[in-house]
Amino acid sequence: MKKLILLTGIFGLFIACGDKQDQSIEDIIETGDLAQIRAKKSELSDEQSQLSKEIDQLDEAIKKLDKNRNYTLVSVDTLNTTTFKHYAEVQGNVATDENIVIYPEYSGILTSVKVDEGDRVTKGQVLATIDDGGLRNQLSELQAQAQLAKTTFEKQERLWNQNIGSEIQYLEARTNYEALQSSVKRLESQLAKTVVKAPFSGVIDDVMSEQGEVVGPGQNMLFRLISLDNMYVEADVPENYLSKIEKGTDVKILISSVGKEFDGEVSLVGNNINPSNRTFRIEVKIPNEKNLIKPNQIATIKLNDYTSENAIVIPENTIQKNSLGESLVYILNPKDSGNGGEAEKAVIEVGYTYDDSIEVKSGLESGDILITEGAKNLREGQEVRTKKAMENE
Repeated sequence: MKKLILLTGIFGLFIACGDKQDQSIEDIIETGDLAQIRAKKSELSDEQSQLSKEIDQLDEAIKKLDKNRNYTLVSVDTLNTTTFKHYAEVQGNVATDENIVIYPEYSGILTSVKVDEGDRVTKGQVLATIDDGGLRNQLSELQAQAQLAKTTFEKQERLWNQNIGSEIQYLEARTNYEALQSSVKRLESQLAKTVVKAPFSGVIDDVMSEQGEVVGPGQNMLFRLISLDNMYVEADVPENYLSKIEKGTDVKILISSVGKEFDGEVSLVGNNINPSNRTFRIEVKIPNEKNLIKPNQIATIKLNDYTSENAIVIPENTIQKNSLGESLVYILNPKDSGNGGEAEKAVIEVGYTYDDSIEVKSGLESGDILITEGAKNLREGQEVRTKKAMENE
């Protein structure tokens, strides 16, 4: 009888425990038993914590084993220090000091034109001739008279040195000889003007008179001669750049009409400030090996007004703004043997911008791996994979 009562009690205890374990959350709440409710919450919290740990372990295992897992693909660039230069831009004009119109220096008929448009000529080359109107014959006669006067003078000089003859005869002979010499030189100079020569080497840009025309000094244009060898760009620069520009300052020259950019140096800095527009004049010499550059072309001069050594420079399009208006970029915190990692946000301070690049004053350092593409929709800690790594797999 005692055994039967004991078995019945144990069986009832098991049933009671089983009923408690089978109770739903609603049942426990309906009991109004605060201790029981707290106990159930503690039990579920422990189970939740354990499940979270187990899920994290499973996620890590999946990451290592699942080769088909979708990653956010990004392009990256490892940052290194470099020299950053900023340039201010001003408009200029291509010029040359050797761009002239040649006029005749003697009046007469243009007897020959020896060059055509586009011909390259050298300094001293004959371009045209003008009828001398008998000047050459006059010169020949005068040269003969001068030769006779020279002989007479030399004879009188020998006699005078021997104290023979009068001083008047000696002086008359010398004066006559010197006068004829002067006349010969004057006619030679006039005759030389009947031959039109190139004052410097260059290209005949235009032939303005034809053979047979009557020409005269200051009346008729004969040729336009241009040298494309000594070209320069001149520009007016705002006076606030005066302290930043001197002879030898590095510049870049862009001539859009030929699609060329050249490196150069300032060759001249003007000393006068134009009161009407507060600018000063500069010149920059430019190479012209293939004669692509012509006078009066429009040019853009890029003046190096700021230089930073050992700078961190990044593409301007990698920078985003947060809600506070701060500039930020994403860098890669590498994992998985360098093939990927986590995106990490970096707030930066920026400086000058030039040619789609921007100087970073703080927030990045050499060796950081900058995410250059694919960063627009990233979030802090997001796992990413580099495109290069995926291509190599």
